[in-house]
Amino acid sequence: MATIITIAQQKGGSGKTTFTAHVATELARRGHRVALLDVDPQGSLGRWFMTRYERTSGLKGDITFSTSSAWGVTFECSKYQDDYDFILIDTPPKIDSDLKPALRIADLVVVPVSASEVDLWATEGVLELAAREGKRPLVVLNRARAGTKLSGKIRAALSGLEADTVETVIGQRVAYAEALGQGQGACEYPGAKAASDEMTALTDEVLARLDR
Repeated sequence: MATIITIAQQKGGSGKTTFTAHVATELARRGHRVALLDVDPQGSLGRWFMTRYERTSGLKGDITFSTSSAWGVTFECSKYQDDYDFILIDTPPKIDSDLKPALRIADLVVVPVSASEVDLWATEGVLELAAREGKRPLVVLNRARAGTKLSGKIRAALSGLEADTVETVIGQRVAYAEALGQGQGACEYPGAKAASDEMTALTDEVLARLDR
């Protein structure tokens, strides 16, 4: 039976697709079968996967992809429940009733938060909606600059939210965007060791939360 992880955040540019693609490839590298479900009409995850599909070398593991409407999430997930280990759902940058099915079906809700106060404010609505569905999300600080006062301030503020925060902080690294542009994850992209190490640590924390 697949474990379902929903990635949600109402603010665009928070790093949902970055989390989804890079964690998916890290899970696949470890031998897990991963299904990606893109509910975001922007389709960035789909573009990444199609770029990946066209490659012939340098890729790791078993990853498949499909799209879904917000209200078709439960049906689409049912197609992968028996044959895949993980289903990762990339949702649109909004909070309304359309997001409820993806939150309700999730075994874990992950909320990426970029290192800015605006992103922090936007997170509250997602957490409230998740709480109504009986979920306590896992918050990931993303696009943070090490040693800056702002990153430290945002990280401290996360501890006051109705959520759990991972210890791993995802840095502002060009390698993440470069890898995505090539249809790869950090664990596959040459020269992305620091990014790959971050994703390894992040994935370890996600699996620990799921006790997998």
